[in-house]
Amino acid sequence: MPEMIRQRPGTMRLIDAVKYRLPLAGVVSILHRVSGLIMFVLLPFIVWLFDVSLSSEASYESFTSAFGAGIGFLPAWFVKLVSLALIWAFLHHFIAGVRHLWMDVSHSVTKEQGRTSAVVTLVSSLVLTVVLGAKLFGLY
Repeated sequence: MPEMIRQRPGTMRLIDAVKYRLPLAGVVSILHRVSGLIMFVLLPFIVWLFDVSLSSEASYESFTSAFGAGIGFLPAWFVKLVSLALIWAFLHHFIAGVRHLWMDVSHSVTKEQGRTSAVVTLVSSLVLTVVLGAKLFGLY
């Protein structure tokens, strides 16, 4: 009879971690952290956009041309894609932050309220990102 391989209590194998189904509120929480990281990593890009857009009329022209002709070796679609990622990160982080503040203030969070607010957070951040992305890519 083969010996049973025993694991320490509280440890999880990688296979078990992949099978685990995270609740929607957990997904929103992880995306809140990811969006904060994206904003932090793109902070130099944000500062550059802000500086170039406000310095002078000529620098504003180079700012707008970055979305039409690109920046150096980066094509315009890539600049727009990075900007869209930044838009999503800001919107999701802001809406999820408001969700957390609401949960802290109300003190009456149930599992169903957490799930509902997670759905509202995901849907509203994605819808707003699609609307602003359509404007960014010139669809309207």
